[in-house]
Amino acid sequence: MLNHVVLVGRLVEEPEVKELKNGKKVSNITLAVPRYYKNESGVYEADFIPCTLWQGIAEKTKEYCKKGDVLGIKGRLQKNENEELKIIAEKVTFLSSNNN
Repeated sequence: MLNHVVLVGRLVEEPEVKELKNGKKVSNITLAVPRYYKNESGVYEADFIPCTLWQGIAEKTKEYCKKGDVLGIKGRLQKNENEELKIIAEKVTFLSSNNN
């Protein structure tokens, strides 16, 4: 069995990192991933996909990325307690960044 997802999209908002009671750090981001076809109005639509980043991945993303940057995410699908699907990132690649 395989649970593997690869996405490339733009950060919708500035990444924020929270520290949980157990000391682990987490960041919940949303990626806007464009579709490869235009709708009836001739506009490319996008899907807004929630992603969870843990520990060092979360901290580096906050340090190096801003809203609008392009990220590549490799991870897995996971359902939360509300039965919503989200991506748990295992690797993040910074494809464009406003930081030097």
